[in-house]
Amino acid sequence: MKKYGIRFFDYLTLMVRQILKLYWKLSGWKIAGSFPYQYKKMLMAVAPHTCKEDVLVGFAARNELKITHARFLGKKELFKGPLGWLLRKLGGTPVDRHSKHGMVDQAAALFANNESFLLALAPEGTRKRVDTLRSGFYHIAKKAQVPILPVAFDFKTKEVVIGEVFFTGADEEADFKKIIAFFSAHPGKYPGKDLQHLKNL
Repeated sequence: MKKYGIRFFDYLTLMVRQILKLYWKLSGWKIAGSFPYQYKKMLMAVAPHTCKEDVLVGFAARNELKITHARFLGKKELFKGPLGWLLRKLGGTPVDRHSKHGMVDQAAALFANNESFLLALAPEGTRKRVDTLRSGFYHIAKKAQVPILPVAFDFKTKEVVIGEVFFTGADEEADFKKIIAFFSAHPGKYPGKDLQHLKNL
């Protein structure tokens, strides 16, 4: 019985990927820029995040770029039973929000414990309008000593824009200005909630 259960979820995963492929083809999205496949470990900062559709675009782009080993973080309570199995298949990695080890340490450990690890995070941490980016993604990359790849969802051009990969430097403020300059040039589905208002900061 267990064998048939595993086979069912394998078929389910394949079906999800086919749906993502079809969505990508019919929706008109495209990739702009070159993905740096030479990096085996990398933190992908993905923004703007203004709507639930961003998640669908992200999964479809992941499928299109053939980086199905790219991961995302989720609270460990979600990773139970069939849902947990599916989330893992889709790239989910459980983390303990109540652990004495903070999120930065837990995420950095994931990089240290894997030969190849791509992690996608939303720097805003919410779909609501923000006046600053959260710094967690930056400190994860710094602690793990991995580069950051900015990736923008431009709903005006329907492009998933691949930015320039970079390593965190000694000047955190300068790094954030560079990150904000990149994201503020790309409107989200709901422009009032994206990062365009930060471009003059």
